[in-house]
Amino acid sequence: MRRRNWMVLIYLFVCFLVPRHVFTQTSNMEPLVPKETPDGWIARGAPQTFTKETLFEHINGQADLFLQYGFEGSIFAVYGNNKSSQEKIDLDIYDMGAVVQAFGVFSRFRQDDRPGGIGLDSYLDDRYAFFYKGKYFVALQATESSSDGIKQIARTVESRIVDSSPPPKEIGYFPKRGLKPGSIEYYPQGLMGRQFLKRGFKATYVKPDKTEAAAEGPDSNLFIAVFPNPEEAESAFRSFKEVLIKKGSAHAPLSPQTGFEPARGEDAYQGKLIIAHKGPYLIGAAGFEKEKDAESLLAELSASIK
Repeated sequence: MRRRNWMVLIYLFVCFLVPRHVFTQTSNMEPLVPKETPDGWIARGAPQTFTKETLFEHINGQADLFLQYGFEGSIFAVYGNNKSSQEKIDLDIYDMGAVVQAFGVFSRFRQDDRPGGIGLDSYLDDRYAFFYKGKYFVALQATESSSDGIKQIARTVESRIVDSSPPPKEIGYFPKRGLKPGSIEYYPQGLMGRQFLKRGFKATYVKPDKTEAAAEGPDSNLFIAVFPNPEEAESAFRSFKEVLIKKGSAHAPLSPQTGFEPARGEDAYQGKLIIAHKGPYLIGAAGFEKEKDAESLLAELSASIK
C-alpha cells in the first residue's frame, strides 16, 4: 500500500513539472495519424511523439530549423506495404504554432515547384511529399518509388486536419509577372541576411527569355519585411539607408512617378538595391540587372499592399 502511494506521488510530481500543453499537444495530434490507408498501407507500431526538448532525438540535423520556426510538437508514424516488406513510408506531422510558420518550414523544404494539390500548398515526387495546412507542416518519405502510396496517406492526413487558416496574405502581394514558381520563402529572422529586417518573405524573379548561362548568375529578388507597426517599418527603412550610405553606395530617391518614395543603393552580395516602406512593411528589390525592371515590380508590389 505504501509503495502504491509513492507511485501516485511520483506521477503527480511529474505532471506538475512537465507543462500541461506538452501532453495536450501530442495527444491532440494522434487523431491526425491514420491507422490504416487504402491499398494495403498499414501502420507499423505505435506513433511516437516529440517535444521541443526531445526533437533532437528524432531529427538531430534539422531540429534547429524547426525550433527557429516556432515548433510546438510533432508525431511520427511508419507505414508498411503488405505487398512488400521492404517498402515503408515515414510520416511526420509538425505543429508549428501558426500557419505562417508552417508555410515557412514548407518553403524551406520544397526543392522546386511540384504541387500535388494537397493542403494549402504542396510538393510531391516519387519518394517525397511535403505540404502545409493551417498550423501543421507534414512530411512523408518513402524507401522506394511510391508516389501513389505517399499521396494517399498525405490526403488522409489532410482530411483529418480541421485548421482552416488561410495562407499568409503576404504571399499574394508578390507580382506574378516573372515570379519563379515555388520560390516564395518565409524567414522568421534575418531576412536577406540583415538582422534589422527581422522576419519576412522573399521571392525569386526571372526573365522569360533568360538563358542558361545567365541563370547561373545571382538571383533577382523582391522581399517583404514584416513589422508590428508602420513606425518600426520606417525605422528599419532608415537603418537600411544608413547602411548603404556608410558603404558609399546610396543614391537619391527615385522619381515620384512610381507613387512611392524608395531609395537606391548597391550591395557587394545582393547587387543593386531599391527599398521603400509602406504601412507595417519594408519592401525591396535586389539583384535586378535593369533598374527599371526592379522599379516596375516594386511599384506593383507596393500597390498590392492595402
